[in-house]
Amino acid sequence: MRDPSLFDYACRLGDDSLILGQRLSEWCGHAPMLEVDLSFANVGLDLIGQATHFLKLAGGAEGAGRDEDKLAFHRDVLDFKNCLLVEQPNGDFAQTMARQFLFSNYQELLFRQLCSSANLTIVAIAAKAVKEVAYHVRLANEWMVRLGDGTAESHARTVEGLDWMWRFADELFEVDSTVESLIASGVACDVRKLRSEWDARITKVLRDATLDVPKARRVTKGGRVGHHSEHLGHLLTEMQFLQRAYPDSQW
Repeated sequence: MRDPSLFDYACRLGDDSLILGQRLSEWCGHAPMLEVDLSFANVGLDLIGQATHFLKLAGGAEGAGRDEDKLAFHRDVLDFKNCLLVEQPNGDFAQTMARQFLFSNYQELLFRQLCSSANLTIVAIAAKAVKEVAYHVRLANEWMVRLGDGTAESHARTVEGLDWMWRFADELFEVDSTVESLIASGVACDVRKLRSEWDARITKVLRDATLDVPKARRVTKGGRVGHHSEHLGHLLTEMQFLQRAYPDSQW
């Protein structure tokens, strides 16, 4: 049975993980140390696994015959529903870690709530993913402290990374009419209720890292409805190249 609202919501969840997983894959062979290279690879694989399951759910809800691969590799940039935060460029190591820090703390809270969703498929995905994301949070939080409370250069770079990423954080907690209906039916999580705990988490880690919470600024949003930055188009050009060049190929 076709369910446009579930399709949209599952794409949002899947696209967040897919795009951030792709971003982290860009670090393979380039991370500052082997341990970090392997950590980013493992986190990226976890995210791609989540994306596979959510986009498979989306394909079923759409009822148009598109599977998870078609949704990942054959949609245009305006059709993606990911938040703006995950598509932001890696920058240096501190900027990448700032992005991971903000998003993973949000995602763990989100998946924890989705374990009680009225949709049993979402429950199954979230129950597995929340265990993975707990590691992502620990990795990001520990590195934020090491960078912020490290050398003068690492501190300065982390401040710059946070300043770049902070403007996109508010979008994580936005709710529109599509999600409102799913919240009412018990399928979706009301992310507005996660904000206070997320703020507390972020503030504690930044305090330990001798970093200030960035000042509030105008909300930058639009990703959930396909209004993306220029960065996503460049990312998709690379990610979708083989499927675009060889549309009938089989893995």
